[in-house]
Amino acid sequence: MTGIVFVPLTLLVGWQIEPSGLAISVATLGIGIALAVRAMGARYPHNRLGSCNVVTTLRLALMAGLAAGLLGDRGADWSIFAVAMLVLLLDGVDGWLARREGVASEFGARFDMEVDAALAAILSLVLLVDGRGGVDLLVLGGARYAFVAASFVLPWLSHPLAPSLRRKTICVLQIGALAVLSAPILPDWSARPLAVVAAAFVFWSFARDIRRLAATR
Repeated sequence: MTGIVFVPLTLLVGWQIEPSGLAISVATLGIGIALAVRAMGARYPHNRLGSCNVVTTLRLALMAGLAAGLLGDRGADWSIFAVAMLVLLLDGVDGWLARREGVASEFGARFDMEVDAALAAILSLVLLVDGRGGVDLLVLGGARYAFVAASFVLPWLSHPLAPSLRRKTICVLQIGALAVLSAPILPDWSARPLAVVAAAFVFWSFARDIRRLAATR
């Protein structure tokens, strides 16, 4: 599976990736697949993989390809924008396939969410390396991981939250904004306000969830 998804990844990105960039992409993909396989063994109730999980794995592979930009000087780039938008567009496909094939699961939903979080983190870091933002990008890329880290200190933050259309919408806005910020056509004077507005929505969404969890602890 890793080889199958990594070949289209390298073709779609279309970069002459330096060995160091290729190494970080392979490492990112390998870690992601290993964590997914481990979680699948523990929480996947079906006896077949399902095309939904294949699509999510493809999204993981494409996201891993973007990680190559962390060690280069590509910055804002049409190929980064195109791959990020493809990963975002495929976000709705895996869930639809899971429902259509009757293999929806807690694992699949979590797998999808973690790919989204990693995509946001990598896009934010690539843009930070390019100097296209500051704290706003840290919020866009790191809010999910800061929340998880805080749950080790405050265990009530790890309590389950009900599904939320608001949360899903903010996630699309977050990744969409990061993808747009990676497009080289976007002028600098409009890039920062876009990042700040998107970061404010992400902060607001997490603040609502934290307040709700605090009220029910």
